[in-house]
Amino acid sequence: MTDRKGALQAIDRCAANLSHVQSVLADGGYVGQPFAQAVKDKLGAAVQIAKRNELHTFAVIPQRWVVACSFAWLEKCRRLWKNCERKLNTSLQFVHLAFLVLLIRRS
Repeated sequence: MTDRKGALQAIDRCAANLSHVQSVLADGGYVGQPFAQAVKDKLGAAVQIAKRNELHTFAVIPQRWVVACSFAWLEKCRRLWKNCERKLNTSLQFVHLAFLVLLIRRS
């Protein structure tokens, strides 16, 4: 299955929880009108593509930086290194707790 089809299936499964989403940020693999139109039909959200302008030069792209740093911060939590929880909701709550700890430490 391609990433686009998988993303659309995930959106179908979680559409009720994604009712407030206005914009979907994706990388260059999701470029194309069919994917954007499918997201628009399912969620009513616009698709924004974060592209690299020059292939062999380094440049910080703000949207990608936010995602990369968020995952790096989560990796600092030892409990989240491996998924050993029995229920998905428990894992989600530990992700929320990890971000709360991060915010509390920074304030």
